[in-house]
Amino acid sequence: MSSSNTSAVPDKSPEKKRRYLSAEKKFQIYLEAQDGGKPVGELLRREGLFSTDLARIRQPVKEGALQRLSAKPGCQQGHVSTEVHEAISYLMTGQKGEYLYLYLLL
Repeated sequence: MSSSNTSAVPDKSPEKKRRYLSAEKKFQIYLEAQDGGKPVGELLRREGLFSTDLARIRQPVKEGALQRLSAKPGCQQGHVSTEVHEAISYLMTGQKGEYLYLYLLL
């Protein structure tokens, strides 16, 4: 039996370029998936995504929501560096001779 040397090697098509979605687009896809009006499979086919891609979108949305919802209400106070604190305390004690020097530090 003679076998031909033609192997079934598929032609190399141009490689697909990686698609990057903006945060806004990812959130839009997330909202559509959560809507429940249409099947999720239809959404994934339309957007050219896999179910794992949707899972990767859902995870940061969940983490971000939990972070924002667990934050305590009110204004978050910022931290002041030691140098700035010392400069302000010098100004508050009335040492006017140091004012210009401290102003330049700030």
